[in-house]
Amino acid sequence: MPTFPASRLADIAPFHVMELMAHARALAATGRDIIHMEVGEPDFPTPEPILAAAQAHVATGRVFYTPALGLPELRSAIAAFYATRYGITIPSSRIVVTAGASGALLLAMACLAEPGSEWLLTDPGYPCNRNFVRSFEGVPIGMLVHPENNFQPTLADFGAHWNERTAGALLASPANPTGTLLDDDVLAAIAGFVRQQGGQLIVDEIYHGLSYERDASTALQFGDDIFVVQSFSKYFNMTGWRLGWLVIPERFSRDIEKLAQNLFISPSAPAQHAALAAFAPATISILEARRQEFRRRRDFLGPALTALGFRLPARAEGAFYLYANCSELTDDSERFAHDLLDATGVAATPGLDFGSNAPEKHLRFAYTTGVERLAEAAERIRRYLG
Repeated sequence: MPTFPASRLADIAPFHVMELMAHARALAATGRDIIHMEVGEPDFPTPEPILAAAQAHVATGRVFYTPALGLPELRSAIAAFYATRYGITIPSSRIVVTAGASGALLLAMACLAEPGSEWLLTDPGYPCNRNFVRSFEGVPIGMLVHPENNFQPTLADFGAHWNERTAGALLASPANPTGTLLDDDVLAAIAGFVRQQGGQLIVDEIYHGLSYERDASTALQFGDDIFVVQSFSKYFNMTGWRLGWLVIPERFSRDIEKLAQNLFISPSAPAQHAALAAFAPATISILEARRQEFRRRRDFLGPALTALGFRLPARAEGAFYLYANCSELTDDSERFAHDLLDATGVAATPGLDFGSNAPEKHLRFAYTTGVERLAEAAERIRRYLG
């Protein structure tokens, strides 16, 4: 007699930040003033050139399916972006337009994961990654990463965790929740190691464009056998449009196309036509100004949290997060986050979402609101702590 739901669901944890956000919205519905620092979503509106492109397309009324791999002109525009931003040549045939970065990860894991195959991920790390692995009967293996290595894995970590069951690894730079970057020499060495083992490397680059002291290098510089996940959500301020892309090794083109046809038919046509304007000089000018604003927020929030008793042990060079050690203030970050929200209206994400590497000692603060609101949040926390 079959039982439902599938047993793998027992291994897939809820996305706790979404539940915290729902509670924050419920409080806001009662009239509470909530300062949202819990969710990884830019607070800026979609840039006007992108909106105008979408409106012009929808106004034609010809809003139909596109090819499963995306509009050819958008794939070409993304390839041109790699040439101008990174100085590398990526054939448009290797670019797959997807329903957000989540759609890209789903396609990658559907293509690569075998039942029982092990995939190395960082802990702490983006929680949905391990659930994508598990959804396709793979086994996520957490590699504990620590402040002394900037919460990024080393080649030694790969040597210690790789075994005969390991199929590959999924890394992120800049990383969520820590905002840290992989150094080029480390990324190149890891890519070489995975290649030597016959494994597959996937690199999440959805926060590219949002780095502050130095530009993040793309993993595509270190081999044409690497999968890279990208998104229009973060740097391009298009979260609700649900559009991303996946750069794939050429040999997987037909496999990915079959999966895309069956799983999605095609990405959103209005979102794709909107994204054609994402790379225009006028749009990039808007986005670069917003990047500097994110830097200003980070530079304000870090010292403010430190003054309150939080510790920031890693260099947050990118994304829009600070991963704060709160062990001098609490021994239970989940309870602390809920109490903080209820008492002060400040929403932050407990470490529980990001793995088993001392989650009770950490909170993630997203600086996705203005400096004035960040200052207000710091003042509310100060009063709460007494």
